[in-house]
Amino acid sequence: MSNFAFNNPAFKQQDPRAVATYPGGPQAGAQSGQYAPPPPAGQFAGAQQAAVNAHLEGMYTAPSAGSLETNRMTVEDTVWKTAGLFGILLVFAVIGWFFTLGGVSAVGARSVSMLPWVVGALGGFVLAMIVSFTSRKKVRPALIFAYAAFEGLFIGGISAFFEVLWPGIVMQATLATAAVVAVTLALFASGKVRASAKMTKIVMIAMLGYLVFSLLNVGLMLFNVLPQNQMFGLYSAKVAGIPLGLIIGVLVVFLAAYSLVMDFDQIQQGVRNGAPRVYGWLGGFGIMVTVVWLYVEILRMIAIARSN
Repeated sequence: MSNFAFNNPAFKQQDPRAVATYPGGPQAGAQSGQYAPPPPAGQFAGAQQAAVNAHLEGMYTAPSAGSLETNRMTVEDTVWKTAGLFGILLVFAVIGWFFTLGGVSAVGARSVSMLPWVVGALGGFVLAMIVSFTSRKKVRPALIFAYAAFEGLFIGGISAFFEVLWPGIVMQATLATAAVVAVTLALFASGKVRASAKMTKIVMIAMLGYLVFSLLNVGLMLFNVLPQNQMFGLYSAKVAGIPLGLIIGVLVVFLAAYSLVMDFDQIQQGVRNGAPRVYGWLGGFGIMVTVVWLYVEILRMIAIARSN
């Protein structure tokens, strides 16, 4: 699994009902009244047989039932749900941005409010855990909406903070993130990139190692073990003249991109398994978690490069 958001049976096990009720399937048509198997030949004659044939032809040429009719998860419906979540994120990112910069003066970054950054990060983390652990029983879109709002505050706050220190960095990070997501999606859609069991294990081990490194770095910074002038802690250390943050950053961008591939794969699996339509919100939530992580890592990479 690439993302704890997809740790749900709906993305792993096939729903037995999906076999009989897939759009256009025999049971789906029978339940909706659109399809009834023709009786044995010879019982209809002339106009009656023609009417049956016309009815069947009309049924097979009619458009397939969508997510509303089947109440099943579809790729298109998940895309719209994901776009809606990112819309919420952007609205609250604007709020976080202006709230953060409300105290900017000639002193610069020292007067920037970090409240949106801190509130968004803590609120987003708590809600992400709640959504991930409770969605195995029931998906609650309201909690996912709230998560998107808190992540928006976090993204808006941290972006404004970095923008004050390095003007133009937010546009650079946004374009780079959009490029990585677009290329990853294009490669996945073309079938050139797919998640494999072996590669997934390697990526998960690497992600676990990176998590341990990040927690260690935060701990050292909180207890003032590292020099005060190192804003990024261990990331500021240099290896052969290159900041460690840039070396790790390249690896992390690859991990995030592959995580997106696994997210897309899990969504397709959910569609094939006939997962309920509400699980599209969970798919959008999982993608948002990965994209936010990717953006923050790229933002930090560019900041480290420009600070050196």
